[in-house]
Amino acid sequence: MTTKPAAAAARATVYGYPRQGQSRDLKKAIEGYWKGRITAAALHATAADLRRTNWQQLAEAGIDEVPTGDFSYYDHVLDTTVMVGAVPARHREAVDADPLDGYFAMARGTQDVAPLEMTKWFDTNYHYLVPELGPDTVFAADAAKQVDELKEALALGLTARPVLVGPVTYLLLAKPAPGTPAGFEPLTLLDRLLPVYAEVLADLRAAGAEWVQVDEPALVQDRTPAELDAATRAYRDLGALTDRPKLLVASYFDRLGEALPVLAKAPVEGLALDFTEAAAANLDDLAAVGGLPGKRLVAGVVNGRNIWVNDLAKSLSVLGTLLGLADRVDVSASCSLLHVPLDATAERDIEPQILRWLAFAQQKTREVATLARGLARGTGTITAELAANRADLASRAGSPITHDPAVRARATAVTDADTRRSQPYAERTAAQRAHLRLPLLPTTTIGSFPQTGELRTARADLGAGRIDTAGYEERIKAEIQEVIAFQEKTGLDVLVHGEPERNDMVQYFAEQLTGYLATRHGWVQSYGTRYVRPPILAGDISRPEPMTVRWTTYAQSLTSRPVKGMLTGPVTMLAWSFVRDDQPLADTARQVALALRDEVDDLETAGTSVIQVDEPALRETLPLRAAGRPAYLDWATEAFRLTTGGVRPDTQIHTHMCYAEFGDIVRAIDDLDADVISLEAARSHMQVARELAAHGYPREAGPGVYDIHSPRVPSAEEAADLLRTGLEAIPAERLWVNPDCGLKTRGWPETRASLENLVAAARTVRGELSSS
Repeated sequence: MTTKPAAAAARATVYGYPRQGQSRDLKKAIEGYWKGRITAAALHATAADLRRTNWQQLAEAGIDEVPTGDFSYYDHVLDTTVMVGAVPARHREAVDADPLDGYFAMARGTQDVAPLEMTKWFDTNYHYLVPELGPDTVFAADAAKQVDELKEALALGLTARPVLVGPVTYLLLAKPAPGTPAGFEPLTLLDRLLPVYAEVLADLRAAGAEWVQVDEPALVQDRTPAELDAATRAYRDLGALTDRPKLLVASYFDRLGEALPVLAKAPVEGLALDFTEAAAANLDDLAAVGGLPGKRLVAGVVNGRNIWVNDLAKSLSVLGTLLGLADRVDVSASCSLLHVPLDATAERDIEPQILRWLAFAQQKTREVATLARGLARGTGTITAELAANRADLASRAGSPITHDPAVRARATAVTDADTRRSQPYAERTAAQRAHLRLPLLPTTTIGSFPQTGELRTARADLGAGRIDTAGYEERIKAEIQEVIAFQEKTGLDVLVHGEPERNDMVQYFAEQLTGYLATRHGWVQSYGTRYVRPPILAGDISRPEPMTVRWTTYAQSLTSRPVKGMLTGPVTMLAWSFVRDDQPLADTARQVALALRDEVDDLETAGTSVIQVDEPALRETLPLRAAGRPAYLDWATEAFRLTTGGVRPDTQIHTHMCYAEFGDIVRAIDDLDADVISLEAARSHMQVARELAAHGYPREAGPGVYDIHSPRVPSAEEAADLLRTGLEAIPAERLWVNPDCGLKTRGWPETRASLENLVAAARTVRGELSSS
């Protein structure tokens, strides 16, 4: 195919870029500031250096228009809360005293003040801080961060475009503040918020912004007529402003759907749309509304969420079609590159040929620039790039890594009986109670204990050859001994081995399964200073040998109390990996489930009576639009049941979920047929317990009473109050007591104190129940 030059030279741009730096420099600086090792001035200097490096990398890759304002010390939604002055009353004193420390207090809390709630950013593994709004919220503009960062980029001689979270999305992501009257909807504050956005836009215009990107990803979800009307009013009013830059309204992650005509007709100068597989319908939808005459279209044709090289010829075909639908077509990734690692060339351990299949953020910016050049000047100018791309795509398609006949035959042979326990829950629970003999309100943790500096050093020393395997294993044994002894002394009922040998709950398993690739430097922000290295699911999956049995069995040998076997479930293994895009997700999930089923069976054979299969990503991976959800939930819940369906009735299966909106998937939680589920609930004040009760959930549940994503130590009475709230929804004989999530990121002092208070709370409430 030969593409003729576009009528107007296409620009290359991106919506956002990874914040951390080549060596997670931002994480180190922020955590250094928290620990008092560096000053605020030093932190700000590091951040400025990182922003400058990012913009220079983008410019050198051929990006014509760089984003500003997407950089954040913690979260861009929290930044928006500061920008519009929506600081909760409980944080106002801290913010007024020291804006930086107050900002971090909103994110992490303090010993005296709870943080903002945290949940997943649409269907990604990025977490945002949920705004808290009420009918008395007073907004006030503070554009300082946006203006300062724009000026930094302009001073480098770059064409820059500030990025804002849009007003409609901001309000749709918010929740009613504590104490707000029932029925309050944050979206009713739109008319109060728009003048603040108008002021921010005027400030950016005065600072030199020609364009401002306003992100409205919430509009790709199913929206009510009232919500669409809010979008109409928002962009009618903002578009009517005289003192403003040009507006580029951006959406991503799915098709814009019924919101597309609203934005196409709005008095704004441009739209940015996702045209990758998840949002391919945007192409036909755009044609159906008559295109965008008189407007700029930024076309997201390079997948900003996955790490496979782009099919350049296919993208050029889409771009060629789009040329007839807008006055100007520019090229971009489909969303912010925040969701992918920084640079694939840093991966020295991946076979060079396989490495050519991969594109991280830096490689994606070059793909965007190549496509823009081909669109603007014709494909004859990128002949070499197209030939190399075809060779890379063919290499991947023909690789034996991607096709294992034995794995595929086993997956094809799965029957419905393989996905069902041998007895219904009502019969299993009696057998489990007789076998385990647990008290009322049994206490446990979610799995991991603090990953100390000594443990991380031991893993690094093993990898570098500074210690041998025997020395490393002795260190792991010592850690397990300490964790078991602490839990016994504290009085926990169901113990865990603490996972000292695990680097990450997905990566640890991926490194032991065929078909996965692990990275050394593929860090992606999950929240704040928490970064993960998602493994790459490149081929067919199988388990060569047991992965967890040895350490679980060793831990059980140290105690008479039950020790949980700990596994990551099949959906989370997909959601927190970069998945292959050459077969349906359901097929990949079944392969992973069969590999994990082998591990579950081996744990049970080794004497493990309680096995937890974590699925924190079940809600996260839910399609953004309702039409796609039934099919997803069918294969997702089947994969979990396939993992756990082969165990005896008296083996208790647990699962765990955290930091998501669970109301949408309560029926699916039921369909998992787990015996016990633990869920995040502390920040949301046991909302999930009420949701389970409303559904009539019949099994045991542990809504968390300890928020592990904050350094504060909850008191015993605070935990007891949450337990009492939980008991209003879940009967005592089905209620467990546990933290919200694993303790990997916490320190030992706060972990000890918090778990001691948790156990004390359980004993207090047990006593109240026995005396009532």
